[in-house]
Amino acid sequence: MHPTEQAAEPHRAHPTGSAPRTGELQEPRRTDCPWCGSHRLRTRLRAPDLLQHKAGCFVLDRCQDCGHTFQNPALTAAGREFHCGDLHDGLGPAVAERLLGARHSPRRLRDAAGAMLSFGEPESWLDVGTGRALFPVVAKEVHPYIAFDGLDTGAVVELAAADGHVDEAHRGTLPELAPGLAGRYDAVSMFHHLEHAPDPRAELAAARIVLRPGGHLLIETADPGSRFARLLGRWWISHLQPQHLHLLPLRNVHRALEDLGYTVIVAERRSAHVPYDLTVALVLLVDRCLPGAGAPARPRPPGALRRARRAVLLRVAAPAVATAHAADRLLAPLARRTRFANAYRIIARKEGDRG
Repeated sequence: MHPTEQAAEPHRAHPTGSAPRTGELQEPRRTDCPWCGSHRLRTRLRAPDLLQHKAGCFVLDRCQDCGHTFQNPALTAAGREFHCGDLHDGLGPAVAERLLGARHSPRRLRDAAGAMLSFGEPESWLDVGTGRALFPVVAKEVHPYIAFDGLDTGAVVELAAADGHVDEAHRGTLPELAPGLAGRYDAVSMFHHLEHAPDPRAELAAARIVLRPGGHLLIETADPGSRFARLLGRWWISHLQPQHLHLLPLRNVHRALEDLGYTVIVAERRSAHVPYDLTVALVLLVDRCLPGAGAPARPRPPGALRRARRAVLLRVAAPAVATAHAADRLLAPLARRTRFANAYRIIARKEGDRG
């Protein structure tokens, strides 16, 4: 089935019924950067919810001093549950899984797992933000004797354990659970997890707690400096609102890790680039423009006539989406070697414990 056809699936209404009041969903607007404290902020973009079509317009601000990009005002815990809870539980719209699935291709995950082989064979590995544990399933092909555990905030991590995809499931946030997992792991991975974390620096510190001395942290995350970000604006998948709370420049994460007592041994963009920017942008645009796509999530699906019109228009758009997909693949070798790369990978080693 073509990716655009998935957009025709009706969006789920939130299980709690009507949306909470706006004041419950968003924190007060910040006047300073949450990363460096600077007050030199500039609005990067405003965007609606392009995946689930729930009501609201969301703002990303950029710090002009350190380059950190963040949602402002940020979602509260209640706001994250309302806007992102279904996605964390694996119950979001099918279009979301299809659009983001390129990040989790077996080849890419196998390459990421293999990147750790240069630093020895870990015995225990924690995958943070694991979702359905796609990475542990593939990584076991590369590391068949490793015990893989998964951590996520949604119920889907418990289903992953029940299916045998991970040995243990930890439900919650890493900063909350880290004290009980202290020193248990030789490796910790975070694949496109920091974008969703309310406090990315706290995630890095918590990873250090659960790592043994000499253990390694593997991070892949979106690069806000990608030229695709400027070219595509709100339609760039890593700007995704309201799910993405932070976009962190590589240099900021590099320095934060060193400040926390890690040694950064790999920092590069080439391996982390995912060739899907043009394809996803076009699918999101088509989905937004088609009948029924722009309305907030609602309990009743659109009528038969609206669904028929939407199906016809989706098939008309399919050749353009196929062309965008071909362009992404064709441009990938160049993008990986330039600032069009849309993500970066860091591997850092935990040095001796601090007092």
